[in-house]
Amino acid sequence: MKIKDIFSKPIDRDIKGVIKVGQDDSVSIQQELEEYVVTRELQKHFADFFAGYKRGINGNTDKMGVWISGFFGSGKSHFLKILSYLIANREVNGKTALQYFEEDNKIADPIVLADMRLASTVPTDVVLFNIDSKSEVNGKQSKVAIVSVLQNVFNEMQGFSGSNPFLADLERKLSYDGKFDLFKEKFEENFGDSWLEARNDFDFIQDDVVEVLSDIDFMSKEAGRNWCEKAIGEYPYKVEAFAGLVKEYLDRKGSNNHIAFLIDEIGQYIGDDSKLMLNLQTVTEDLGTICQGRAWIIVTSQQDIDSITKTKGNDFSKIQGRFDTRISLSSSNVDEVIRKRILEKNELGRETLELLYDDKSTVIKNLVLFNDGIEKNLYSDKENFADVYPFIPYQFNLLASVLTSIRTHGASGKHLAEGERSMLALFKESAVKLMDTEVCSVVSFNMFYDALEQFLDHSHKGVILRALDNEYLNPTHEKECFVVNVLKALFMIKYVKEIKANIENITSLMVSNINDDRMELTSKVEDALTRLTRQTLIQKNGDIYVFLTDEEQEINRAIESQNVESGEIINKVSELIFDGLYDEKKYRYPAFNGRYAFAFNQFVDDKPYKANQNYDITLKILTPNSDELVDDSTLRLLSGQSNIVLVVLPSDRSFLDEIRSALQIEKFIRCDITNPITKFEMIKEAKKIEMRDRAESAKIYLEESLKASRIYVNLDEVKTTSKDITTRINEAIGKLVSNVYHKLEYIDAAMNESDICGLFKSKNKQLTLLEDNKIPNTLALDEVKKYISTNKLKHVKTSMKTLLDRYLKAPYGFIESDVQWIVAKLFKDGDISLFVNNEAITLISKSEDDIIRYITRKEFNEKLMVDIKIKANEKQKKSVKEVMKELFRFTISSEDDDAMMKSFLEEANKLKEKLDSLNGYYEAQPNYPGKQIIFKGKTLMLNVLQMKSSKEFFNDIDKNKDKYLDFAEGYEIVMKFFESNQKGIFDDALKLMGIYENSKNFVVNSEIEKVVSETNEILNNANPYGQIFRLPDLLDKFNNLYDSLLQEKQKPVDEAIQDAMKRVFGELDGKLCFNVVHDKFIRGFEEIKLKAKTCDNVAVLQSIISEVDTLKVRYLNQISSEEEMFINLQKQAEDKSLMAEKVENSTVVPVKKIKSISFKSVNNSLSWQLETEADVKKYIEVLEKQLINSLEENTIINIEF
Repeated sequence: MKIKDIFSKPIDRDIKGVIKVGQDDSVSIQQELEEYVVTRELQKHFADFFAGYKRGINGNTDKMGVWISGFFGSGKSHFLKILSYLIANREVNGKTALQYFEEDNKIADPIVLADMRLASTVPTDVVLFNIDSKSEVNGKQSKVAIVSVLQNVFNEMQGFSGSNPFLADLERKLSYDGKFDLFKEKFEENFGDSWLEARNDFDFIQDDVVEVLSDIDFMSKEAGRNWCEKAIGEYPYKVEAFAGLVKEYLDRKGSNNHIAFLIDEIGQYIGDDSKLMLNLQTVTEDLGTICQGRAWIIVTSQQDIDSITKTKGNDFSKIQGRFDTRISLSSSNVDEVIRKRILEKNELGRETLELLYDDKSTVIKNLVLFNDGIEKNLYSDKENFADVYPFIPYQFNLLASVLTSIRTHGASGKHLAEGERSMLALFKESAVKLMDTEVCSVVSFNMFYDALEQFLDHSHKGVILRALDNEYLNPTHEKECFVVNVLKALFMIKYVKEIKANIENITSLMVSNINDDRMELTSKVEDALTRLTRQTLIQKNGDIYVFLTDEEQEINRAIESQNVESGEIINKVSELIFDGLYDEKKYRYPAFNGRYAFAFNQFVDDKPYKANQNYDITLKILTPNSDELVDDSTLRLLSGQSNIVLVVLPSDRSFLDEIRSALQIEKFIRCDITNPITKFEMIKEAKKIEMRDRAESAKIYLEESLKASRIYVNLDEVKTTSKDITTRINEAIGKLVSNVYHKLEYIDAAMNESDICGLFKSKNKQLTLLEDNKIPNTLALDEVKKYISTNKLKHVKTSMKTLLDRYLKAPYGFIESDVQWIVAKLFKDGDISLFVNNEAITLISKSEDDIIRYITRKEFNEKLMVDIKIKANEKQKKSVKEVMKELFRFTISSEDDDAMMKSFLEEANKLKEKLDSLNGYYEAQPNYPGKQIIFKGKTLMLNVLQMKSSKEFFNDIDKNKDKYLDFAEGYEIVMKFFESNQKGIFDDALKLMGIYENSKNFVVNSEIEKVVSETNEILNNANPYGQIFRLPDLLDKFNNLYDSLLQEKQKPVDEAIQDAMKRVFGELDGKLCFNVVHDKFIRGFEEIKLKAKTCDNVAVLQSIISEVDTLKVRYLNQISSEEEMFINLQKQAEDKSLMAEKVENSTVVPVKKIKSISFKSVNNSLSWQLETEADVKKYIEVLEKQLINSLEENTIINIEF
């Protein structure tokens, strides 16, 4: 049975794919209306549309927009045109559009049908157009592009000029004034041409127009010329003005007249231009507001309104409100139309197909398979098979995606862009090609290409045409060549994301008969792909095959010419492995929770991944490019000759080829900035994607190679069941680490900085032991101690850096914390000494925190030196203990050198502080006994406190033990002096002897002198401690004798005070100044009386006599000066007139001053020695001179004896 016999209608009958907007063909329109299939989905869409449209008929509404969306080829343009027929109630061959629907029962719901009938009763002008075809060449650049197109088609609908809006306005004015027909008749009468034809050449007929306008008395010639000048300028399109024109038109028409603007492909026209979207929003808003539901805008777009407004980024909420009716056509709608219109089977055909499916269902299911994980519809049952045969269900959605992608990527020509190719036409034409074949044939996907070919651009179809003429691909020049058909299929899916062009999927696309052998077909496909690749018509990206346009082929040739060095490829392999597939930078040894991490050198072939790699172990990956790829035994040997893990990849070079291609593309893109190829930028962007895809494919292939690799270490191949890359390599490195770092087992307890702190700061001073009570890390401690000892014997200095450099490397592999703890433990145990800048570091010289810092901080690694410590002998320790006991009264139990030294120095420092405090006594009183003992003791303490090493300390104490013990004995006596009442008695004696020393020249008393002599003998003794008990008795005797002397010496002092008072107050008596100075003088004499009464020093007492004499003279002189001042004040009070009458030659008699001086001031001698008269004259002569020198002009001198 032939395929053409299974259909209910002839498959080859004439069916229009899409009736283009603007095409007015009654026969075609009749076919459209008769054969239009109203699917279940369209039933709802018609209901939604007419429910919304009814609001503008029965009342007012501003929601007068309809947005119809659907993928390319979904039938949205066809649906738009059917709507135009219905709302205009178009009459075709004696029947209205609604009658075609009613007679064929296309609408199931009577309510919807009633709404349609209501719409048909309203007179409606329909303006149906494709906006792209009506727009001017550069019209989209204008922000009023939408309103300009609408106004022009609106003008054209009324019979006015659609190209010149100025002329249209003139024609509209003429029409409204009833002169348009007259104007047209007069123009044709005068010039012989029809106005409708001539107006297209308006620039050349302006004078004719002016003349006719003048002849019909519409305007003067001058006004006509002015208008013509204006009419050749730029027209000021305004949305509000256009809405006003529409409203005026509708108002003039009356009877609830409507107008509908049906705009095809508005979404494609607007694109990403927000200005156009804003213009559409403004037009829709103003038409809705001004016309209140009588003017409708119905548009189609591939995108729904929400997604298209959202991507624009501006606020388009108003347009969303206006387009309240939204219709979205899905792929299922197209499927149903195709099945009903062209694939409907007759009874015999359906029965035949159902029986065939029952027989071949298993074969069919195994024949068409897709392995890309993207869902594709296949035959669900025999009914579905009968419905869609000779097609396969996946083809409906896939072809829709193909049409959209071809159009999106510019592979289509003008006609396809305008929508001439519908899904319906493509399926119909493809089915016709098989109509004469027997049932069992199916439409392979490449067959759709033939229906599209004439609508494709040359850069795509030219590749196919040349392939047909290619001797290598088509040696017999057959019209149907399988290799070229594969190429056609690859072109069809080139831009489609819903399918991956791998061999399995391409094989499924090429199925042309349900009896095909899939294995045989796959082989043919593979052969075809190989041939096409060799001819550079396609390229392979991983397991994906890609159709190449002419431009892409040229660019591919340029890419292939890019030179890529093998080193560049290996660098990329290294990057993929060591920064991705195996990005471990260190291997973590499983002991102690991964505490030990071993870095390793990273190599691919002979090339290190990064510079400056100098680790103990190496991981080397050998690619198929490596020169080291040898037999198994040699590889084993190589793995044992050095500390290395060899990972040998299989011979599959896929990842290398992909990396090379990706690098070639990268170089091409980077270097070839400009290119004359038309679609270079678009192809370049595609190549960037391809470059990323190839890099990803390389990673996948490399990952598979690593999983299948052979791994060698320690002269053996690592056998493992795991396929995980990280697990396999880590297992091998683990074996290598165990072999290389075999002394790592010396560490049996993990220690860190807190453990180091615990060594120094733990209160119980006990180290944490292992379970068997062994000291942790004993082997490591012995190893390090032995190494330091060896260096000492070699006279080699050992620093912390030296230890770290040695023990962090093989064969140890310790970490810094291990080495630091070992050093701290050896130091704490007294096995080693530490030095920084040649200064010994001890627990005495530095704090615990300082020592911890020296050991653990990197800044001291080179400064901190370690050495084996020399311990003190028993004799030295005994000397220290003896000195501590005698000097500090302190008994130490520890035998540790540092502990003993620390305790000694702590006590020494306390003693030094006591000695420093005693110095204060000696500074205040140098005569205290024991000063030399204290000085010697302080010298000893200062000396020992400066010692840093225990060796120096023990040597010093042992050597100077006697000095320390002597000091201890003397210090005890001195401290007894200061801490008992001896010091107080000594102080009293020093005080009394001081009084005596100051007045001894005035004391003539043998008893006092004897007491003083005995007292000073005790005070001046270096060791007076045994005689101090005598001092209290001696001091008592001294006090009694000295008090008697004081009483004797005080009598003349009291008499001198009385005489002075008598003289001063006798002089003051009767004076004018009496009241001024009297009380002051009384206080002065009382003070000096008190001083004399309380004086305990004879020398001071003797000096009070002179002080009394001086006070008397000062008071007498003060009386004289005060009295003179009072007298002068009286004289100034005399009558000034008497003073003015004094004669010029009168003389002023000066008033004499009175001055008192002490006789002692003119006689410095304490005594006179007279033997002869000459002696008397000598003293008198001297006295005379002194008295004469004391004389002053106008002064009376009083000598006071």
